[in-house]
Amino acid sequence: MRPGAQSTPRSLRATALAAAGVAASLLCAAPAAAQARDAASAAIYTCVDDQGRRITSDRPIPACSAKEQHILNRDGSLRAVHPPTLTADERAEREARERKESAERMARIEATRRDKNLLVRFPDEAAHRKAREAALDTVRLAIKATEERQRELQAERVPLENEAEFYAGKRMPAKLKLQFDANDAAVEAQKEAAASQQAELARVNRLYDIELERLRRLWAGAPPGSMGPLPPAVAIDKSAAAAR
Repeated sequence: MRPGAQSTPRSLRATALAAAGVAASLLCAAPAAAQARDAASAAIYTCVDDQGRRITSDRPIPACSAKEQHILNRDGSLRAVHPPTLTADERAEREARERKESAERMARIEATRRDKNLLVRFPDEAAHRKAREAALDTVRLAIKATEERQRELQAERVPLENEAEFYAGKRMPAKLKLQFDANDAAVEAQKEAAASQQAELARVNRLYDIELERLRRLWAGAPPGSMGPLPPAVAIDKSAAAAR
């Protein structure tokens, strides 16, 4: 077309027809492309049922719900494996196993944390010995107080026994009898306290012995957490001591 010349109706119609043809070609090509993609992504489920028959479907196969089902591509290659559907008992068993594994994993994490804390608190045996003595001193002070109270009760009983001599063969006054009963009860309570304190002394030593054995292995190079969790009693007692 010469510069400045106007487009003719014929040329405009030709241009419009060409554009319509391109659009129609694109519209025809779109479904074909989508079909090609669908064919490429389509999967084939296959399995062998309880009667030994091979079953093939384009979706999970109910007859093989308790079996593995192979998911194949259109070319026959394996895409994935569809796991069997678990029964209620199997699901319960799997959940119990997963809970156990989770508990064991958490126990290992906790054991590692405790071992690391032990190494921070007790870099050597001298530090651990000092902590043991501090714990034992608390019990020893209680034992000392109990022993002192027992001596006081013995001293308080002497005048009661002297007064009771005046009533030999006679009925003891109610007030004096109450004083004897109170002294007897206090003496018995102190005996029980002394027994409890001796047991506590042994318990503290036992806990520190267990802890020291573990620490010696850690000091020798055992990785934290490699020895499993601390015995429950030790873990509980140490947690309570830390809280105090």
